[in-house]
Amino acid sequence: MTDKIVINCPKCSKKVRVPSGKHVKFICPQCGEELEYDDRIEIEQPIEIEEEFSFGDKVINILSWIIVVPIFIILHKLLPNPDWIFNIDRVLIGVLSIGFIRLILHLFKSIVLIAFVISFAWFSYGSIWGDYGFGYLYKDYRALIYMMIDTPVPKYVISSKLKPFNGSSEIKDAIDFNNPEVRNFAVSATRKNFEKFASNSQNRKIIQCFAVFKEINTKWNYVSDPSNQEYFAKASETVKHLSGDCDDHSIFMAACIKAIGGTPRLVRTKGHIYPELLIGTKKDLELVSYLIKRKLFPAESRGQKIHYHTDSQGNVWLNLDYTKHYPGGNFMDKEILGVLMID
Repeated sequence: MTDKIVINCPKCSKKVRVPSGKHVKFICPQCGEELEYDDRIEIEQPIEIEEEFSFGDKVINILSWIIVVPIFIILHKLLPNPDWIFNIDRVLIGVLSIGFIRLILHLFKSIVLIAFVISFAWFSYGSIWGDYGFGYLYKDYRALIYMMIDTPVPKYVISSKLKPFNGSSEIKDAIDFNNPEVRNFAVSATRKNFEKFASNSQNRKIIQCFAVFKEINTKWNYVSDPSNQEYFAKASETVKHLSGDCDDHSIFMAACIKAIGGTPRLVRTKGHIYPELLIGTKKDLELVSYLIKRKLFPAESRGQKIHYHTDSQGNVWLNLDYTKHYPGGNFMDKEILGVLMID
């Protein structure tokens, strides 16, 4: 037997008995009002709480991905590769890296957020007033990533082992960079090659030096010296035919680069001389490496490494030999006998 409960009609207050725990529709016996009553037990639904990430959590997430990319590249290069199926080992490295970085950032969340706000304000100021802003930050980060992927190959020049540079006075005289024809050739090369990249670039001078390199190395015709004689052709002589041996090439390259403000030097090895270009510091090399590999010489440098020398002051000198059609090609001979600085 169904239990009954008593309810009042909302219109005439007539007491009416209805089944308990049921949903019923009926008519009030006194006033004829249609009534509906639901006495079923409602099953409480779990309340879904949508988790909203705070501003701090979003910042931590973004920073985690920014930081983990170079960390992953370093680990990928340093850790042995067991060559697991589907590269699961590399996937595992990535997962562990992002987990570790997120953990560290969350542990020091307050410090990270304060540093983020200060950095954001600093880069905003730099972007507005033309100093180091978000644009430069992006370029440096991008260059760092590409440099880590295509790691340049350094070699160190030990000055104590260098010998006197034979023929140095004759070679310096041959580097007549003040000659109008040499200067005009160099300027013309900057108009033919990479002009759009050099325009409004913080690395205009380096890019223009690379334009000179491209113009010379794509047109160079190797011709030997006269028999049993060392002949150093002046740059103003070489400009007419773009021909000669390795020392003529080096002299001409050095003269053209110096004519547009670059800093060249010549390196002597056993039976060979080649030019090098001063890049700057290791930090400067990051962006230069990116420019060579991704913008200026992508086809010529594909699958190749960037080779350079570092001197005792930490300066980076990039190889400009004629043996390769991109700056930073491999060295013909790794043992350096002498270095000639150009005044």
